[in-house]
Amino acid sequence: MAKRVQGVRGMNDVLPAEGHRWAFFEDTVMQWVRSYGYQAIRMPILERTELFVRSIGEVTDIVEKEMYTFTDELNGEQLTMRPEGTASCVRAAVEHNLLYSGPQRLWYWGPMFRHERPQKGRYRQFHQVGVEALGFAGPDIDAEHIMMCARLWRALGLDGIRLELNSLGSADARAAYRSRLVAYLEQHAPELDDDARRRMHSNPLRVLDSKNPALQDVIAAAPRLADDLDEASASAFAALQGSLRAAGIPFSINPRLVRGLDYYNGTVFEWITDRLGAQGTVCAGGRYDGLIGQIGGNPAPACGFAMGIERLLALMAERGAGIPQPVPDVYLVRQGDAALPWGETVAEILRDAGLATVLHCGGGSFKSQMKKADASGARYAVIIGDDEAQARLVSVKPLRAGPEQAQAKVPPQAACELIKSR
Repeated sequence: MAKRVQGVRGMNDVLPAEGHRWAFFEDTVMQWVRSYGYQAIRMPILERTELFVRSIGEVTDIVEKEMYTFTDELNGEQLTMRPEGTASCVRAAVEHNLLYSGPQRLWYWGPMFRHERPQKGRYRQFHQVGVEALGFAGPDIDAEHIMMCARLWRALGLDGIRLELNSLGSADARAAYRSRLVAYLEQHAPELDDDARRRMHSNPLRVLDSKNPALQDVIAAAPRLADDLDEASASAFAALQGSLRAAGIPFSINPRLVRGLDYYNGTVFEWITDRLGAQGTVCAGGRYDGLIGQIGGNPAPACGFAMGIERLLALMAERGAGIPQPVPDVYLVRQGDAALPWGETVAEILRDAGLATVLHCGGGSFKSQMKKADASGARYAVIIGDDEAQARLVSVKPLRAGPEQAQAKVPPQAACELIKSR
């Protein structure tokens, strides 16, 4: 026997037993984004590496350690499997001049790729839903995004997800803060780990994002960006807080919240749960007003967020959110030479009538087929033997408890009406 080929570590299969949960999530998301007027956009998995270096930031964990990057042998280009969706979405909007006709509300979902140590809630191939609003300047769109998230949690039956906010301010405010932060970190250099010392001058805000427990006291005592916040950013941040209070959405201010991607500015936020261990952030986003200009478009404001589908599904499973397994309406049982082609015709008639129908294949006795019909969860068995096939009729048998009686030898259309009326 040949050696069995295994899947790639950290790139997981979604098996049928879990597929219905994914389908429920996807259907809920489709209705949710449509209710806010967002339009779907789909971007390729492969992008030029330059896109992520310029947008996410060269001195970030994602670019330095986690991207799947290779050289295209045909033309020598450096290509990367997308580690996140915002940069790709903005690149597509710029390349195809989507903002020419005005601001855009866009959304997407799909796989992202990061080469990191797999653990619960963190995989090498993972899936995200992303929402981006391009060309909107005011804090009202930030409020809309946070309210959207709160509505989705309700639709998914989730609770216990808390909201944290911060403002990173303007480029000038961050420059002033950066100087104070670097001076502070230099004073505490002996207490920093190698990674923090390396980033202390190249990208000091990333030090605040460190998860190293040994650094948390140093980080907690660091200067706060809020002390250097410019007036416009402070005003927008205050307006956002007022909108959230009016909407009854609780939140807390986290002055250490900086996000791990360099394109963010102004308001940033994270939705966090304590039920998934270390991977507690299920959704995050904020403003990235400089990104469109940074990758070659006409400068325009923008903001957005992304959520991890696997983490939300794990939270739904942990909470025990009941999602019924989909079952067919009909299991079609057939036996006999004439019954085989007539069964295929009847199955299509049933499907044309809007009835989900499983057609038995592979032979077997009536008894064994009826066992499979019952195990399928179908409400009805439609039965075809040679007698039914010769008369171009079918028999209908209810499979679930109830007062309904079996109907022998009726036309397929009558069977459709009978089943749909129940």
